[in-house]
Amino acid sequence: MLEYLGRRAIVFVGAVSDIVAMMTPLFRPGGVVTALRRRAVMTVFLRQIYFTAYQAVPVVTFLALVIGVAIIAQIIGLAGHGSEALTGRTLVWVIVRGVGPLLAAIIVVARSGTAVAAELGTMQVTGEIESLRLMGINPAVYLLAPRVLGMVMSALILVLYFEIAAILGGVLVASLALGIPFGVYGMGVISSLTLLDILMSSTKGVLFGLGIAAICCAQGMNAGSSLTAVPQVATRAVMRSLLLVFIADAAISFLFYYV
Repeated sequence: MLEYLGRRAIVFVGAVSDIVAMMTPLFRPGGVVTALRRRAVMTVFLRQIYFTAYQAVPVVTFLALVIGVAIIAQIIGLAGHGSEALTGRTLVWVIVRGVGPLLAAIIVVARSGTAVAAELGTMQVTGEIESLRLMGINPAVYLLAPRVLGMVMSALILVLYFEIAAILGGVLVASLALGIPFGVYGMGVISSLTLLDILMSSTKGVLFGLGIAAICCAQGMNAGSSLTAVPQVATRAVMRSLLLVFIADAAISFLFYYV
């Protein structure tokens, strides 16, 4: 047992060191800013935002509406009519402080994390990354910077959008279905939503995006030389990203509300 734990700890430390070494050039003064000044890098950055954020809007909207309506239906089913103010407060507690950032991050992992890991893994296997190095192009600048920054911004946008869609959309659908004034729900939401909640959600969005991008890029860049490694790195990227998201979600919530 101890031998197994020791081996896993060594693998974990090695993976973290690889990610840190890969990401360090991006955080040097002017690293990302200088990279985005290049037209090719800016094009990749915009495409990453388009794929990760814009094309995920329909899925996020549908899931947010379903979650919002389901929460409202459960609350009214338990507390009965007259619990509209409680419903608004509970929406904030559950969506903003709980499942909102988590579900948005899972969507980012499922859609974009796998795509980035598979794309970079394929480029590694086919020798495209080595060709960039031979041409004097730094892969960290051309490949990693736009994807990392694009996923960070996209994750932040999707987290905030998911929360807004779940709260407003769920309340609107419930108001139309039950005939309860929208303002009654709204007062419960406004009275419960604080600046700390918004700051925590934004922090989760940024850190989730950064962690997912770092793990998926690292897995893709270390794919090796066999085509069979591409699905393997995509699978590892998803599993490790999800593990990071769940741990980070609990840690950030604890730091914001209990420390």
